[in-house]
Amino acid sequence: MKDLKTNRRKKIRDKVRSKITGSTTCPRLSVFRSNKEIYVQIIDDIKQITLVSSNSLKIKNKSDKKEQAFKIGEDIAKKAKSKGIENVKFDRSGYLYHGRIKYLADGARKGGLKF
Repeated sequence: MKDLKTNRRKKIRDKVRSKITGSTTCPRLSVFRSNKEIYVQIIDDIKQITLVSSNSLKIKNKSDKKEQAFKIGEDIAKKAKSKGIENVKFDRSGYLYHGRIKYLADGARKGGLKF
């Protein structure tokens, strides 16, 4: 039997991606979370380029994953602000808006991103 959780997430991700597209004025903030790390990038889907990216590999103190996600949210917001990006569309990639995903979004909002 195939992994049901990944199939469910793939279905949700495809459904969300059919509705959310990032543009130059309002790019898409895409999240990927593995068991150990969390990766986030801001993407312009029209030009098909990644504008800004960040991940938890750069963090030295890896004590709490929720703290890591919050710091990554603040980091991506700081990088986006330096590029002149203020508004983004949040693409949670089929993950529940709970735990690390929620902390990442809160960190990005605290850093100044609007979505």
